[in-house]
Amino acid sequence: MKKSLIMIIAVLALIGCSQSINLEEHFSLNGTVESLKAVNQDGEAVELIEDYKDQVWLSTFIFTNCDTVCSPMTAHIATLQKRLQDEKLDAKLVSFTIDPEYDSPEVLKAFGDQFGADYKNWSFLTGYSQPEIEYFTNKSYIAPAAKLEGSNQFVHSTSIYLMKGNKILEQYDAVSEVPYEKIIKDIKLLK
Repeated sequence: MKKSLIMIIAVLALIGCSQSINLEEHFSLNGTVESLKAVNQDGEAVELIEDYKDQVWLSTFIFTNCDTVCSPMTAHIATLQKRLQDEKLDAKLVSFTIDPEYDSPEVLKAFGDQFGADYKNWSFLTGYSQPEIEYFTNKSYIAPAAKLEGSNQFVHSTSIYLMKGNKILEQYDAVSEVPYEKIIKDIKLLK
């Protein structure tokens, strides 16, 4: 009896260990996001690393005056939000503005409203300076973020980033061929 109990415990321990995922082996990125203080679309303070510690979240970079990709990207995130809800997956969505001088919390809220954003798990962030968001994006995501000379337009990443806490795990296209199924599968692996 005692021997059988030990065998059962050993098998359960092995099963439990086999279900954990090695993030570095499964995902293509292995970056680390630095801390950033911001405010969301409701004017509430957000401390990026602290507020998203140990959580699965997806991030994008947008600005509301964007003439090109930001509206389609945001529409794709709205679709992704609905699909995550349908799958009953708890993942946060974060859209960083790269134009914090124009994109106030009120402007971001109106922008999110256009796409039917559910703010229970989707935050639109601002409240930092232009140099701060450029440094944060360049350093943490190794992605572009800069104002175009003589224009109100910005160069920025057009990706969706899969995050776990402060770790950047994966990058997906957010403009044309959004891999919804792969994103959902990857999030399920992290749960």
